[in-house]
Amino acid sequence: MVRMEMVISILVFVAIMLFSIGISSYIHNRKEHWELSKRIKRMSGGIIRSEEITHFLYRIKDQLLGLVGSLGNLFKFNGEKESSLRDRFLKAGYRTEDISVVFSGIQIVLAILFFGIFSVMKLWVFKNLPSFHFILFSLVMVVLGFYLPNLWLKWRIAKRKEKILEGFPDALDLMVVCLEVGTGLDAAISRVGEEMKLSNKVLSEEFKLLSLELRAGKHRRDALKNLALRTDLEDVSELVTLLIQTDKFGTSVAQSLRVHSDSMRIKRYQRAEEVATKMPVKLLFPLILFIFPSLFVILLGPAVIQIFRTLLPRMAGQ
Repeated sequence: MVRMEMVISILVFVAIMLFSIGISSYIHNRKEHWELSKRIKRMSGGIIRSEEITHFLYRIKDQLLGLVGSLGNLFKFNGEKESSLRDRFLKAGYRTEDISVVFSGIQIVLAILFFGIFSVMKLWVFKNLPSFHFILFSLVMVVLGFYLPNLWLKWRIAKRKEKILEGFPDALDLMVVCLEVGTGLDAAISRVGEEMKLSNKVLSEEFKLLSLELRAGKHRRDALKNLALRTDLEDVSELVTLLIQTDKFGTSVAQSLRVHSDSMRIKRYQRAEEVATKMPVKLLFPLILFIFPSLFVILLGPAVIQIFRTLLPRMAGQ
């Protein structure tokens, strides 16, 4: 019992320490908060401009990120873990330099928040919960809060890959059209990035970044390999290999891209057919658990009621 209370005391001490660090960072930046309060008073006295509101919201966001980043600096990853985390954020579309520090701070904040919520629930809801169970569930909540951002990051990467695969064949068709009218490959990449801005923003950003690397003087082979690393898709890697080979051997880029675009479209149709084929199997369990019982109640319910109304009086009369 004493050991459990010591563990609880240590966890509370760590939470208070982290909270104190956040408060100290907040006090350190109190001048900027005072400026924000003055701006609010000035806006409330006259006409509020949309530019001022936008600037005010961005300042609040920067302050929150600064507080979270101050916590992340205490527990930030080093070495291979930090490099791996940066690669994952690059695949998710986040290229800010201090994104790994902010991510670590969010993990810590969520872990403390989940622990605090469960502690409040212990005081008001689970009053009779044993100390051992309280420690066990607290550790589970802390681990859940710490790893919840990782699940979100995986989901973000998957959605981004899906968005890129959705518009990649159309982007290749546009590139083929640009190449067939006599445009160079670098200009075609830049043009595709501009044209895909409305239909597929994610793919447009990747092509624009590729075009910027080419304009900055980076070798085409290295820029294409960076595109494959950022997207982490097999179809994009195959395209990069194709463009490198055509550039090396001097073959027709337009014809190669047309063949590759057709093959990608066929793969997309095959993936859609695969999903459609798996759908009946996935619907089997919801049908058995939720729909069939309802149908049985609707179809057999009136018959069962009528049977009981007919048989019970006769059985009682016997």
